[in-house]
Amino acid sequence: MAMATSTGTNRKKLLLPTTMAKAGWALVEARDDVEGVSFVPTVPKAELRRLLEDIAGVALGVQPFSDPELDAAPELEVVSRIGVGYDAVDVPALTRRKIPLMIGGTANSVSVAEAGVFLTMSLVKEGRWQDRYKEMPVDLYGKTVLIIGFGKIGTRAAKRYAAMEMNVLVYDPYTYSATIHGMGYEPVQDLDAAVAQADFITIHCPKTPETVGMFNAPRLARMKRTAFIVNTARGGIIDEKALYDALKANRIAGAALDVFDQEPTPPDNPLLTLPNFIAAPHVAGVTREAVDRMGVAAVQNILSVLDGKPIRDNVVNKEVLD
Repeated sequence: MAMATSTGTNRKKLLLPTTMAKAGWALVEARDDVEGVSFVPTVPKAELRRLLEDIAGVALGVQPFSDPELDAAPELEVVSRIGVGYDAVDVPALTRRKIPLMIGGTANSVSVAEAGVFLTMSLVKEGRWQDRYKEMPVDLYGKTVLIIGFGKIGTRAAKRYAAMEMNVLVYDPYTYSATIHGMGYEPVQDLDAAVAQADFITIHCPKTPETVGMFNAPRLARMKRTAFIVNTARGGIIDEKALYDALKANRIAGAALDVFDQEPTPPDNPLLTLPNFIAAPHVAGVTREAVDRMGVAAVQNILSVLDGKPIRDNVVNKEVLD
């Protein structure tokens, strides 16, 4: 079911999820040239396509969005993600139609960086009174952390690990080594060598054909037996079957995933049975503040395109602007 926030006849319609923050909706309601139409994020695909018929701009959660949706939306001018990941969106399909895909800039970067650190600390600081001398937690001080991906989230994660006096290694083939070095961290070119050196690995890169299965069985086998791995980026970057085997055999110390191959992950996912595994339901970027920022950014992105002044830094397929 959809509900419009106002009833103008020549207002452009924006399709916005019911879960979007009120702060984002307020930006729409403050204008008299646009009209917000709400949709439930779990709406069946056929219903979503019906709603898209006369929509100028849409804000998406993690819904898949490709040719069938675009074919149903002849008036669409812009697609905006509530967040920064866009692996569920068919970017070439948008580009062929000259439709910009916008993402949330730094709206949830701090929250995801903090969540990665929190999961790291959760893995090492669990102690029980009765057996506190049997399996003692470890310090982060003086340990080596390997950060995979040095974008808006990875850079913020690095600051937080450095604040705990850790040795910070950074792997990002798309960032100049001099840039990483200049910020006080150690750039690495050989991922396998860095994996073997790290006490902690935290993943903050996008999901691309290049990064899917990046942490497969051979690479996980290079980790120290005492090392931990955390993924708050996207499911599929770590091979879940290989991770289960490594954890089950205690070949690595522990793992925490906020993201899974299939979401929600099935209750019978064998990872969930392991004592050295922590699961979170894709909430690393979901804090009160981040949700507000993401809602506002998603709407601002849409309005910037409709106003003829797209926020270029937030456009994924910039070639459609040229």
